[in-house]
Amino acid sequence: MSRWLIGLLTLWSGYSLSYEAPIEVTVYGDNAYAPYSYEENNQAKGIYVDILNAVFNEMDGYSVTIVPIPWKRGLKLLKLGRGFALFPPYYYSDKRPYISPYSEPILNEEVVVYCHPDSVQGQSLQSWPNDYLGLTVAINEAFELGGSDFWHHVKQGKIRLREEKGNRLSLLSLYNKKADCYLNDRMSILWEKQNMTDENVLPKSFRLKFGTVVSSEQGYLGFTRESAKKYPYKTDFIEQFNFQLNRLKQNGTIDNLIKNHLPNDN
Repeated sequence: MSRWLIGLLTLWSGYSLSYEAPIEVTVYGDNAYAPYSYEENNQAKGIYVDILNAVFNEMDGYSVTIVPIPWKRGLKLLKLGRGFALFPPYYYSDKRPYISPYSEPILNEEVVVYCHPDSVQGQSLQSWPNDYLGLTVAINEAFELGGSDFWHHVKQGKIRLREEKGNRLSLLSLYNKKADCYLNDRMSILWEKQNMTDENVLPKSFRLKFGTVVSSEQGYLGFTRESAKKYPYKTDFIEQFNFQLNRLKQNGTIDNLIKNHLPNDN
């Protein structure tokens, strides 16, 4: 056997021994939260999806697949420990103790309330939630928006709650006057309404009545509280994710990804 062939085999043997296949990881994302996270043609799409893929591509030793899933099911998978991570939950450590830890914050979102003009004609809408007593408020299923006072009024029956499976159904409830108002992220509401108008699902004449800003929330990548025995790579994954996320924030990559989705947004 020639020295050249021996050397080649030795090199290949060393490479084979040192190479480790990347760890396959599945991360779940909300399939009905456009433009941030949604499903299109069985693929995950949205601002969060683009940001997370950019971060995952910078991480060593992992091959990450993003799977769009109904939000309520994603939360259940984390609670049961059958799902490793889910985006984009807001930080509710008291309401979702099964999520731990949360990543560094990914995006800031402004939670607002819009109403059907006919339902709130002549009514003050500035004070949340007191100005909304007696109304029906739509909210996406399993979302925990609105604050403790809002949920207290819901529990007492002073505000009626209508839960829908995503932005589109919530907007349809608003248009059909099954709900008086809709509580969600501002950009998510306006983006979906524009799509529905372009598709002639909603008439161009339909106008939303802006109520008020309820809060400013941050979206995260939330991890199951499940022990390291089931996910032995959990600590390293989170450390790498946070490091690369912050690096991409600092070098402007995150801002550019957002602008790609919202070219006219100032």
